[in-house]
Amino acid sequence: MRHRFVLFWMFLVGAQTLYGQRQLTLEEVIAVALEKNFDVRIARKTSESTELDDKYAFNAFLPRVNANGGISWTGNDQEIRLQNQDGGLVERTGPTASNNLTGAVQLDWTLFDGLRMFATRERVAKLAEQGELFVKEQMVNTIASVTTNYYDIVRQKQQLKALMEQLAVNDVRVKLAERRFDVGYAAKPELLQARVDYNATRTLALQQETLIEQLKAQLNGQLGMELPEQYDVADTIIVNLDLRREDLLQSVENTNYSLQASRKNVEIATLAVRERRAEYLPTLQFNSAYSYTRTENTKLLNPFSPFFILNNGFNYGFTVSIPVFNGFNQRRLVQQSRIVQNQQEILFQQERTQVNVALQNAFSNYENSRRILLVEEENISLAKENVAIALEVFRRGAGTVLDLRTAQQSLLEAYTRLINARYLAKVAETELLRLNGSLLGEK
Repeated sequence: MRHRFVLFWMFLVGAQTLYGQRQLTLEEVIAVALEKNFDVRIARKTSESTELDDKYAFNAFLPRVNANGGISWTGNDQEIRLQNQDGGLVERTGPTASNNLTGAVQLDWTLFDGLRMFATRERVAKLAEQGELFVKEQMVNTIASVTTNYYDIVRQKQQLKALMEQLAVNDVRVKLAERRFDVGYAAKPELLQARVDYNATRTLALQQETLIEQLKAQLNGQLGMELPEQYDVADTIIVNLDLRREDLLQSVENTNYSLQASRKNVEIATLAVRERRAEYLPTLQFNSAYSYTRTENTKLLNPFSPFFILNNGFNYGFTVSIPVFNGFNQRRLVQQSRIVQNQQEILFQQERTQVNVALQNAFSNYENSRRILLVEEENISLAKENVAIALEVFRRGAGTVLDLRTAQQSLLEAYTRLINARYLAKVAETELLRLNGSLLGEK
C-alpha cells in the first residue's frame, strides 16, 4: 500500500512539473530580470538623466537670448510752480496721466572663457558614459543574483528528488519489516523503526517542497512579480570547469564595469581641474540688444513737457573680463580640484586592488569547488551501489536494519554533498564571471 502511495506521489510531482507548470530556462529568467528588475530600472533612469544633460551640453557654446517687455499706466495729482518771463510765479495744480510701453531683446554670447566650455562639455559626456557603465554594472549584479537564486531552486529540487528515492527505499524497508514480523523472524521494534524512518523522510520531503515554493516566490520578486504564478525550473546544474585564472585576470581591468566607472571618476576629476584653471584666463563676451520705449502723456500741467516720446534702436559691443586678484581664492579652488583628482586616482587604485583580490579568492573557491565536485561525483555511484547491496542483503534476511539504515544515511549525505558541490561550483563560476564582467556579454 505504501509502495503504491510513493509511486503515486512521485508520479504526481512529475505530472505537476510536466503539465501544471511551465519550465523556465535561465536565459528566459535573465531576460525578464533585465527588463523588470527594480534596481536595473532605477539605474536606467539615472543614466537617462546624465544622457539628457549630455544631449544639451552643446548649449554652452550657444548665445543666450532674452526678451522682455512691459506696459504701465500712471496717474498722479501734481502741483508745480513755474517762473514766468516777468519773474513772477505761476502755480498749477491738477491730475496728470501717462502710459509707458517698453520692450527689449538682448543677446549675450561668450566667445572665450579660457576654454572652460570645452572642458565642461567633455566632462558632461564622461558623466553620461559613466551612467551607462553603472547600468551595465547593475545588470551584471542582477544576472549574478538571479542566476544564484535560480540554481538554488534547482539544488533544492535535486535534494527533493534524493529524498523521494530515500522514501522509496524506506517503503521497501517497511514492507520487508512487516513480512519479517508476520512470520516471526523480526521483533516489532524493527517494524516500528522502519515506519518512523519512513514518516521522517516524508516530513523532510514536505518541508523541501515548501522551501522550493519560497525560493520561487523570492526569485519572482526579483523579477518584479512578472513570472507566472506557477512555474518550474531546470533539473540540472551545468558548471563550466574550464575557466582559467590568467584569462580572467588579464582582462578584468577592461571588462569589470565597476572599475571602468571608477576610472571615469578620475577622468571627470581631471576635467574639473581644467575647468578651474580656465578661470585664470580672460573672458570675452559679445553683447547686443534691441530696445523699444514709447511714452504717451495724456494729461500734463507743465506746458513744456512732451506729450509723446518714442525711442528704439540697436546697440552692441564686447566685454572683456580679466581676473587680476581675488584674494588667492582661484588658486585655492584649483588646488582643491587637484586634491579631488588625486583622491579619485587613489580610489581607483584601491578598487582595482580589491577587484583583483576578490577575483583571486573567487578563483580559489572555484578551483576548490571543482575538485570537490569531481570527488563527489565519483562517490555517489559508490553510495548508490552500497544501498542496493544492503537492500538486497536485507531482503534475503542476511543483513540487519542497522546496516541498511547506515547505507541509506550515507547515500543521502552523498547526495547532499554532491548537490551542494554542484551548486557551490556554479556560484563560484558565476562570481568569477561577474567580477570579470563576462555575464552581460554571455547573456
